[in-house]
Amino acid sequence: MKEVILKELRKVEEEKDVKILYACESGSRAWGFESKNSDYDVRFIYIHKTNWYLSVDKKRDVIDLFSDDKELDFSGWDLKKTLLLLKKSNPPLLEWFQSPVVYQKEEFFYNEFRKLMNLYYSPKSCLYHYLHMAKRNHKEYLKGDIVQLKKYFYVLRPVLACLWIEKNLGMVPTEFYKLVDGIVKDVQLKKDIDHLILLKQNGLEKDTGRKIDSISNFLDFQINRLREEENSVALERSNKILNQFFLNTLKEINGSNL
Repeated sequence: MKEVILKELRKVEEEKDVKILYACESGSRAWGFESKNSDYDVRFIYIHKTNWYLSVDKKRDVIDLFSDDKELDFSGWDLKKTLLLLKKSNPPLLEWFQSPVVYQKEEFFYNEFRKLMNLYYSPKSCLYHYLHMAKRNHKEYLKGDIVQLKKYFYVLRPVLACLWIEKNLGMVPTEFYKLVDGIVKDVQLKKDIDHLILLKQNGLEKDTGRKIDSISNFLDFQINRLREEENSVALERSNKILNQFFLNTLKEINGSNL
C-alpha cells in the first residue's frame, strides 16, 4: 500500500505542478487503532513554483483526492496556508508532524518546520480545540445505550489530549497509546480502554456495542470538569519568522533568487 500511496503522491506533483514537502498518515492508522477496513488518511504539505505566488488572484490552497473505492483519502495544504495555521498552533497540523507513518519528506523543510512548531505551540489554543471537539462528539455520538465503538475514540482521544496539556507534558502525541500511558492511571479504566482498542482493531468500522460504563463515566466527568478551561486566548505572534521560512523554502526547493 505504501507504494500505491507514493505513486499517487507523484501523480499529484505532476498533475498539479507542485512539490510535496511532507506526507504522512493521519487518523486511526497513525493513532494506532485502525480496523480491518480502515481507509488510509494521507495528509501532505506542498509548495508551488515561485511564480504561482506572484499574483493578487485568490487561488485554491488545498488539494483533496479520493480513490474510487474510498480506501484512499488524500488532503494537502499549500505551504502558505500551512504556516498561517501554524501561527494559530493548529492541533491537526502539529499531529501530522508527529505521525509515526511518514511517506515522504524534504529533510530541510521537515527539520526547520519542527523547530517552528516548538516556537508557535500554544497550550491554551490546543486545549480549546480538543475540548470543543470532545464536547461536540460526546453530544453527537455517545448518548445512547448502544454506540458505534469507534466513536468512543472521537471523544476519548481529545479528552486525554486535554489532560495531557493540563499536565504540561508538551505537544499532544499522535499515537493513542502514548496518551493512555501518560494519562490513565486507573487500572480498570486502562483495562477497558485496551479491550476497546482490541475490539476496534479486530472489527469493522461500523461495529456497535453496549456503552462501556467506566469509559463513559470518565468522559462525562472530565468534560464537565474541563468546561472551565474552554476560554481561548487569541495568539499574537509575528509573521516575520514565518515569512523568512517561506522565502527560504522557496529558494531551497525552486532555486529562486529572492
